[in-house]
Formats: sequence, C-alpha cells, structure tokens
Amino acid sequence: MSHCFSNRNQRKLCSDTSTGDKCIFRVKFSSKMSYGNQTQTLNITAEQQYVGLLERVVFSTLIGMPCCLFLFINGIMLFTLRSKAAFRETCRYILLYNLLFSDTVLLALSQLMYIMAVCRILPTYPVCGVLTMLNRLTNEISPLTLVVMCMERYVAVCYPPRHATIITIRNTAVAIIVVWAFSSLNVLIRVLLLLKFPFEELPSLQMTDVCSDIAMFLGPMSDIYDKAYTGFVFLSAGVAVTCSYVGVMVAARSASTDKASAHKARNTVLLHLVQLGLSLLSTMHASIIISLSTTLQRLLIVRIKSILYVFIYILPRCLSSLIYGLRDQTIRPVLMYYLCCRLPKFQ
Repeated sequence: MSHCFSNRNQRKLCSDTSTGDKCIFRVKFSSKMSYGNQTQTLNITAEQQYVGLLERVVFSTLIGMPCCLFLFINGIMLFTLRSKAAFRETCRYILLYNLLFSDTVLLALSQLMYIMAVCRILPTYPVCGVLTMLNRLTNEISPLTLVVMCMERYVAVCYPPRHATIITIRNTAVAIIVVWAFSSLNVLIRVLLLLKFPFEELPSLQMTDVCSDIAMFLGPMSDIYDKAYTGFVFLSAGVAVTCSYVGVMVAARSASTDKASAHKARNTVLLHLVQLGLSLLSTMHASIIISLSTTLQRLLIVRIKSILYVFIYILPRCLSSLIYGLRDQTIRPVLMYYLCCRLPKFQ
C-alpha cells in the first residue's frame, strides 16, 4: 500500500512539474532510497542471524567439551569400581557406583537434549516425554543416594563397633532398591498426570518448542505436584545430611573416636552436603526458569538456562569423580592406571 501511495505521489509530482528532468530525478532518488532501506534491513537481519549462530556455536563448544570429558572420566570410574573385588564387596563403593551410574546417564541425557535444543530439533510429545522422564528418574537418584552415603559415613564414625552389622551388602542393596523404587514412583505419578492432558485435541503431536522438562508441564496439576515433591525432597534430604554432618562433628570431638577417621569423614560429608545442595537445585530448575520467564525476554532466558545447565546439571555430576577419584587413596592409583592407558608407571 505504501509503495502504491508512493507511485501515485510520484505521478502527481510529474504532472505538476513543468520540467521532466526534475520528475525523473525525484523518481530515481525515491527508488534508490527504498532499495537502500531494504538492503539495510536485510543486512541487519543477516548480522543478527550470524551473531545468534556464533553464540550458539560458542556456548555449545564451551559446554560440550567439559561434558564429554567428564563422561569419559565417569565411564573410567565406573569401570574401575567393577575391576576389583575389593570395590565390588565394599558398601560405600557400591553406593558410589550407583551414584556415578545415575550421574553418567543424566549427563548423557542432558547433553543429548541440549544438542537437540541448540540444533532446533523438535521431537514429538511421546519422544520428549520418554527423554524427560528418564532425565527425571536419574536426576532424583543422585540426592537420595547422597543421603544414604552420608548416613553410612555417620554410622561408620559414630557407631564403629556396629558398622559391620548395620552396613552390610544386603542392607546396601535394599537401600539402593528403595531409592530406585521411590524415584520410579515419582516418575510414574508424573506420567499419569501427563496422560490426563487432551493430546487428541492437538492438531499434531509434533512439538512447537524445544524438548525440556518445562515443555512437559502440560497442566496445572503437573506444576503443583512438581513444586510439592521438590519441596519435600529438598527439606527431607537437607535435614538428613545436616544431621549426619552435626553427628560426625560431635563424634570428632569425642576422645574415644579416631581423630583422623572422623576428620576425613567430616570433610566427606561436608563435600556431599555441597554436592547435595547443587543436585537439589537441579530439581528446582524448572520452577526457577518458569518464574524468570514471566519478567525476562526469551533470548535472556535461553542464556540463563545455558548457565544454569552448567552449574546445576554438569558441575554436581562431576564432583563425585573428583571427590573420590582424587581423595580416596584406594581408588586413586587404580583410576590413574586406567586413565593413563595402563602405563607401567601407574601400576
């Protein structure tokens, strides 16, 4: 419409002007201005697309490289824990294997979903549902396993004569089964809430946004249940680990306790407390993003999600390998032996 209006003005100008050269000059000048504006708009759009692509490549590289590195380290750590009978028959190493296994699976799933989001791969709702529920399952395993590990350290320091009778391989296996059963029940409830959504009313099962746990909040009940469950796990796990830490601290000051063992157990529980805090923050990831999305722009939300992904998902899943791989005198030489491709120097 503006183009036609401009042409009518140009024709009127030509009819009102006595000199034909002035008319031709004004028409050409107007055409050049219009073409110049269009070219400038295209250049700005292309520049924005280039900056967006460059930013995605940089973020993907900075996030993908440490993630792949720790996936490799976690894989070697898992192999190390299954390589010797001493590790397979010690309760704390059995719990560590369960923690590392869930962390490794979660790290792989999270990286897969991140790559899909960066490449703008939009799956169907069933595929995204399977990925997010597996992500939820492994994400809940970590804090619950950390609680069990802290309680094991508490019994080892505070009740050393009864440690061998309480912390047995059978009881450890029962604790691991309870952790997986509780987490699976949580996922089952989420699936039942998800099935109440009227998918048949959608024009297509193809998603219109990237696959994430937030995208699968398809009803108000899912959001309410997520907040209630997150609050329950956060509170109960925090209280359990804090009580374990206080108990170890009290036992460390007792004259009848081995000071070196109590000091080491206190540091381990403290590191687990930090790790638990980061892991529990990952359960609040969806609530944090939803709260921020009401006030911030979408581009800023995407950047915040990338930063939270590093500090909430990747970092806690790398601490287990660092805590036990570097601090544990039994695991460290075996881990270094396999990391260094079985060189004789590390035998």
